Amino acid sequence: MKKLLFLTAIAVLTFNSSNAQEDASSDEGISFGVKVGGNISNTSNGKEIFYDGTDNRYGFNVGAVVHIPISEKFSLQPEVVYSQQGFTASSELDFSDYGERYDYINIPIMASYKVVKGLTLQAGPQVGFNINAEAYIDLDDDFDLSEETNTIDFGAGLGAQYELDFGLFFQARYVWGLSNYIDSEDADNETYSNRVGSLSVGYFFN
Repeated sequence: MKKLLFLTAIAVLTFNSSNAQEDASSDEGISFGVKVGGNISNTSNGKEIFYDGTDNRYGFNVGAVVHIPISEKFSLQPEVVYSQQGFTASSELDFSDYGERYDYINIPIMASYKVVKGLTLQAGPQVGFNINAEAYIDLDDDFDLSEETNTIDFGAGLGAQYELDFGLFFQARYVWGLSNYIDSEDADNETYSNRVGSLSVGYFFN
């Protein structure tokens, strides 16, 4: 009887240990998810465009996310994100409303460091591909800016992400543009780079 009880105890412990290892391995596996959120964007050199500077453009972002664990504390998080960027302004000459809209497919690759359970700090490079560039006056007269806009944009991001146990996550990020989004021939020796802050919510499916 003692031997039977001993073998039963060993079997139960082995089963629980196996389940724990499976749970741990699933937690450390690659996760795929989606996110959506809002953007607040501007340009780095608004004073060179308007005397009073420029105001923010409010847009949105939506994309796909991959979480790749490297160790207990570190992971990588590549993303593919559609992002609305640009700025708005009021012309001091005729007091009309003016704005420039730049839409990108951005690919950030964020390195993540886990501070506590669920909370990670993130930083990393980003490359963006411009898919739309236009300006407007009084929201009516649109004109194309694609010939004056560089197709590729480089930036660096910094932010934080909090994930709940069931996969829902919240993300805050700010991206500094590192390159001139205006074509050099049209920039008049000035540098115009993107500045974008975002708040997003997403979900990891596994």
